Amino acid sequence: MSAIHESGSAGLAAFAAELRPEQVPEPVWRRAEELLLDWFGSALAGKGARPVASVADFAAAMGPADGAAELLISRRRSSPLFAAMINAAASHVAEQDDVHNGAVFHPGAVVFPAALAAAQALRRSGAELLLAAIAGYEAGIRAGECLGRSHYRVFHTTGTVGGIAAAVATGRLLRLDARQMNHAIGTAGTQAAGLWEFLRTAADSKPLHAAHASASGLAAAYLARDGFRGAERILEGTQGMAAGMSRDADLSRLTDRLGQRWALLETSFKYHASCRHTHPAADALLQLMGQHGLSAREIVRVNAKVHVAALEVLGAVARPTTVHQAKFSMGTVLGLIACHGAAGIAEFERALDDTAVADFAARVAMEADAEVEAAYPRRWIGKVEVLTRDGRRLECRVEQPKGDPGNTLSRAELEAKAMRLAAFGGAAGPEEMRLALVRLWDMRGAAVVGRLLPGERE
Repeated sequence: MSAIHESGSAGLAAFAAELRPEQVPEPVWRRAEELLLDWFGSALAGKGARPVASVADFAAAMGPADGAAELLISRRRSSPLFAAMINAAASHVAEQDDVHNGAVFHPGAVVFPAALAAAQALRRSGAELLLAAIAGYEAGIRAGECLGRSHYRVFHTTGTVGGIAAAVATGRLLRLDARQMNHAIGTAGTQAAGLWEFLRTAADSKPLHAAHASASGLAAAYLARDGFRGAERILEGTQGMAAGMSRDADLSRLTDRLGQRWALLETSFKYHASCRHTHPAADALLQLMGQHGLSAREIVRVNAKVHVAALEVLGAVARPTTVHQAKFSMGTVLGLIACHGAAGIAEFERALDDTAVADFAARVAMEADAEVEAAYPRRWIGKVEVLTRDGRRLECRVEQPKGDPGNTLSRAELEAKAMRLAAFGGAAGPEEMRLALVRLWDMRGAAVVGRLLPGERE
């Protein structure tokens, strides 16, 4: 691959355009299948969510009444652009989509909506869909790592580098060459957006970030196919993304061991239905309560020891006023863990009216911890300190939260998670889900990517 001789945006583009199936190790293929299934469940969970309905209504008013691409929450069809938009919004609202720790980026929510829409419209094979997703993950994760921690303090990385990941995945399905792919990356990058300010007023912006990134990335690739020129150094240029959106960018990360280190394998599945920054402490509290046989009533105080980014993101939510905002409240998440033993999608629906959870949340504090901070973002260590009513001070640490590559979900657990998410919003019945799971596990052998769910007229 010529990517090994190039750096920056051009290196990413060459790698993505020239990647061949035989160069991808078998474990990467298998993990791509698992990530596709996990994304599918998250997308179905978005059915019925008010922000997603708003995006879908907008698309229905602006887009075609039919098309080649599938809208998972409605069983209708539309153009690839609006399918990517709706499916991305749907998959990023329940807080169950995957995450790459080092990039602090949710690749599945932007890559798979664009890739599925393009694959269905272009009638590509299942193997081409998965290979496109692999390329999108590798490019998007490296772009997120490049922009660094200072970028994440202000910008929602999924909204910014997500467009690049979606453009690369779509570009693969359009069979762009390296030069066209670089133009696609440039056009996606110049549209990068997504600010964390939405957390402070419980705004609906987060699923919109994924929707915009996936749709704009898809559009960038289609434009590049037709000769539209994008900035050729959008990530590393003097007025590019690193210059304008980061103070600690590391441009070497853009092409870090391309074709040797598979960043997709480092992607984590979400176990709890909350912001990933809450998961390490949630796992540590769950483990501690189990080890010592504690109930919520026996706990006077919980001190969650976290990395600084967790304080910056979660500290904005002191008293949640919406279910989605509750998912960014460390107190609410630990309250659900303590009172109900789980912080899943069903538990969050009742959290705002649960006085026991609110009472426990008032006993939760966060503080920056030097060890946790030093390990972040490569590792997300969980540490909690608990004071009990009988005066004991107990501590627990978790090296790898549930869902991380070293503590991953099995295929059976992923299937069960997808079934729960589909049932939550009534997006698909058990038999429909069983058939969809067969299609998803067999995706690599599919001659043409068809519908994942029966259509409204079928």
